[in-house]
Amino acid sequence: MANVLLEFKASAADSEPQNRPVLIVGQLANLQQINWTQVKGKLQPVVTKEIWQAALASLNPNPTDSCPLYLSFAAVAALPSRVSRHNSPSSAHFLTRLVRTCLPTGNNRCIVMVCERSDVFASACAIARAFPLFTRRSASSRRTEKKHVTVEFVTVGQDNGPLEVSTLEVKNACCNCFSAHNTLCNLLQEIKAVGNELSITPTIIRGEELKQKGFGGIYGVGKAAQHPPALAVLSHTPSGATQTIAWVGKGIVYDTGGLSIKGKTTMPGMKRDCGGAAAILGAFKAAVKQGFKDNLHAVFCLAENSVGPTATRPDDIHTLYSGKTVEINNTDAEGRLVLSDGVVYANKDLSADIILDMATLTGAQGISTGKYHAAVMTNSEQWEAACVRAGRSSGDLAHPLVYCPELHFSEFTSAVADMKNSVADRENAQSSCAGLFIGSHLGFDWPGIWVHVDIASPVHAGERATGFGVAMLLSLFGQASEDPLLNSVSPLGAATAKTAPEDQMERDCKRRRLV
Repeated sequence: MANVLLEFKASAADSEPQNRPVLIVGQLANLQQINWTQVKGKLQPVVTKEIWQAALASLNPNPTDSCPLYLSFAAVAALPSRVSRHNSPSSAHFLTRLVRTCLPTGNNRCIVMVCERSDVFASACAIARAFPLFTRRSASSRRTEKKHVTVEFVTVGQDNGPLEVSTLEVKNACCNCFSAHNTLCNLLQEIKAVGNELSITPTIIRGEELKQKGFGGIYGVGKAAQHPPALAVLSHTPSGATQTIAWVGKGIVYDTGGLSIKGKTTMPGMKRDCGGAAAILGAFKAAVKQGFKDNLHAVFCLAENSVGPTATRPDDIHTLYSGKTVEINNTDAEGRLVLSDGVVYANKDLSADIILDMATLTGAQGISTGKYHAAVMTNSEQWEAACVRAGRSSGDLAHPLVYCPELHFSEFTSAVADMKNSVADRENAQSSCAGLFIGSHLGFDWPGIWVHVDIASPVHAGERATGFGVAMLLSLFGQASEDPLLNSVSPLGAATAKTAPEDQMERDCKRRRLV
């Protein structure tokens, strides 16, 4: 699917299925609400109204179902009718699967997505995930013609009018970012490219300059690699901004584990250890393109955790940018070291009011919250709730970790430094402890908002990256966007990010979910 051009349009225009194969997808109740006149132009003459109605009557989603309408050229598919309270009302994960399995083949195809307006953003992102852009297959490289998939939304329920042009633009902007995790082999080069596209000159601190300026975490992790580590920053500072937000991404472009080296079964796939930085880069690009009213800084902590004569050793003690000393007892617990430098830079040098770090931080995250939900830790109960709601409205699901530094931070006790970098007891809330390590360098009494998002498991599905995090960030901070769609999916009010979020998502979704 790497040669696919995905495009969202207000209308996909009419065409016979033999000329343009089509998939019509939505919850069964939504499919039953649309008029035949809204879809007949995509189906006639080979699919009649009677065939369409018979196909709908045959659908029995458990949790999903599909029915061919005409040979291999047209199909209709039904999403789950209800979801639990910890899932997205859009059934985003099921939608991605249905598009992958039910969309007819062809060079020019159409998807008609039938949903409520509140599910448009999450559904668009879910459809985009079905079309990864990266491949190195030789057959694909020889194919010059791109396959084209046009997506049209038909909205039902309240506020079911046509979508605005700006709504289509933000969906296209988001979907263009989802290939990042698969393709970013030179993250610094991609950061420069995004900066050039947005007319932003990045701030870059690299190599020995990191050591001189006290970034002991980033420098210590990446100093043995052929390409020197770096801290890179993209800054958007519009006039009239009322607060400063910093997104800090873990950009370990490859993680061997260092001298605490990974095994042959756990090292493959570590090209995705830059997933947090990749998500932030994609979200920053989309947010700025759509108009972002507050100061927004994207801070990238870049390093390759490599093995070599100069590699960090267990028992080394590093001084991080916070001034705190860390005894290294596990070189494969490197993400927290680079992020600690990043969040402190966001506080000291960027004066951020809100700091969010995103990372493929711990394998234990998948045990804590599973393959589909990011693990969220924050010093703010309101932002914890907001992250969960943003997950449901975007399809990038999230669930809280325990935040209890008075019970857990003692896991890092060191006899010779301020802390160790890995826990003493690996059965005691590993993912929570890893997040607390980062927060400790800001200080647990830091007055600002700090959010930590561990995306280790949802960042990939099998051997493919998912682009997880882009949609979540755009939704979570949608109140600062000039785009009405992002405003509508944001869980936070526009007045201030420090107030408790409205529970609108909860009210909107009750009728479509299980308790």
